Amino acid sequence: MTALSRQIIAVVPAAGVGSRMQADKPKQYLRIYGKTILEHTVGALLSYPPVKRVILAVAENDPYLRRLPLARDSRIQIVSGGETRAESVLNGLKAIENPERIQVLVHDAARPCITHEDLDKLLRVTDENGAILALPAVDTIKTSDVRQQIIRTEDRNFIWLAQTPQFFRADVLLRALEQALAQGFNITDEASAMELAGFRPHLVTGRSDNIKVTRPEDLALAEFYLSQKNKIK
Repeated sequence: MTALSRQIIAVVPAAGVGSRMQADKPKQYLRIYGKTILEHTVGALLSYPPVKRVILAVAENDPYLRRLPLARDSRIQIVSGGETRAESVLNGLKAIENPERIQVLVHDAARPCITHEDLDKLLRVTDENGAILALPAVDTIKTSDVRQQIIRTEDRNFIWLAQTPQFFRADVLLRALEQALAQGFNITDEASAMELAGFRPHLVTGRSDNIKVTRPEDLALAEFYLSQKNKIK
């Protein structure tokens, strides 16, 4: 299946509460330049021509999404999220008809600064191993024990920091997630499930400004990066 013939859907897990953000609402609903983080994120995906649809997995009693124009956009499908990110992604994948014909871009709701250039790089990967955006480690990496004392220093030449989107064939990822969850594994990203299923996803070097808004100080940084992105436009 060539890049031009693939149908591409984005799946955005957005059911988390973002407790580390210390805010009065989930972090994806905090505002930057008059829009929620979620609107910036989904807008970046929908403005990328290969993406025809975005599946949003949100908490069942989410009171925020229905107030946004997103909820009335015909290109967006809303499904119930799960207790974990992996369950939310799985629910999104289950909503896809004929998943064997679909490629999915799974992207964090709180990464609003994704660029189309990075998406282009992901879509160049065409084999079943799939690919993820990631950053080569530049800092010295330490491994600790439970008392937060250093056990060893890792070789950073082989350490990458995973980002999103993560890009896989929908049916392959669906099976991998089902198997990993059934076996009780803690799945923190889609590549983890693919690795457990025997695949070796490609690492595609992303940008350092593709940050995940997690802590209060990240909000100002995302605002700065979005302002620079808008200047380029």
